[in-house]
Amino acid sequence: MAHKTFISYKYSEAQQLRDDIIEALGDDATYYTGETSDSPDLSDTSTGNIKRVLSDMIYQTSVTIVIISPNMIQSQWIDWEIEYSLKEINRANRNSKTNGIVGVIMKYQGGYEWFKKTQKNADGCTSSYL
Repeated sequence: MAHKTFISYKYSEAQQLRDDIIEALGDDATYYTGETSDSPDLSDTSTGNIKRVLSDMIYQTSVTIVIISPNMIQSQWIDWEIEYSLKEINRANRNSKTNGIVGVIMKYQGGYEWFKKTQKNADGCTSSYL
């Protein structure tokens, strides 16, 4: 069964991965309610209006996919989108439920080294850390 889905991502670096995820959803992509090329341009609008449009998109979803990318911390919206996804919101006598959150780590420069570092320890073992 498909779930209505929102994808949170840093536009300037993860747009292609967002498109790939939507394509991979196949027929279930009809349940995607986030930004697409047909969405209104929000680059020159107020913070309040952007939050209103995003909250309308997220409110009707049950799953939020967060694309984890090298510079996502620079996004002014990803934190807010995740926070909103985790709230129960009441609108017109209807409560939304907390969304499930799925993280997708973006491959960058051919790999995931930007996210997960590996080191050789003095005892000869290899360990990974974030």
